[in-house]
Amino acid sequence: MELGLETYTLFEKIYWFTAVVASLIFIVLLVMTFIGGEVDDIDGDVDAQIEADTGIEFQFLSFKNLIGFFTIFGWSGIACLDAGMSKGLTVLISVICGLLMMLAMASLFYYLGKLQSSGTLKLQNAIDQIGEVYLTIGANRKSIGKVSINVQGSLRELEALTDADKDLVQGNVVVVKDVTANGILIVEPINK
Repeated sequence: MELGLETYTLFEKIYWFTAVVASLIFIVLLVMTFIGGEVDDIDGDVDAQIEADTGIEFQFLSFKNLIGFFTIFGWSGIACLDAGMSKGLTVLISVICGLLMMLAMASLFYYLGKLQSSGTLKLQNAIDQIGEVYLTIGANRKSIGKVSINVQGSLRELEALTDADKDLVQGNVVVVKDVTANGILIVEPINK
């Protein structure tokens, strides 16, 4: 069985080899990303203490980006050769396409990384937010209750006290006025 490889020039074989090998690696990386096996998750033991910013920076040169470059480089080169373009123009176009792919992937990972949230709840952000009593809050800070309130874009049930003269029961609408040192909201009713 012949594959017909002898009909291709060395130049065309290089582009086919690059495109196929890079595409296979790209598919493996894609599958590993979806099942959680990131390439960056390699564990090691190092006796050094390094402090660094844990935020994601713009990474133009990375393994994933290089694989993306070679994948698009190979396939765009094959397309140019099939269109009858010269070798010089084919190399120029395939390098430009590969660099554009690297730029697109680096930008994508950079902006996706910026979307990540630390998940740290800053209770000070609850001040002046409106919520609803979930569990009865005792009058004059007699007993702790709970309120449902939207803080930092998510609905939370947080402990609360009130300085009001009567108990705040389930369904009362309240506004957060302060936060104690130990993280309990101080609320007051809106509909007095």
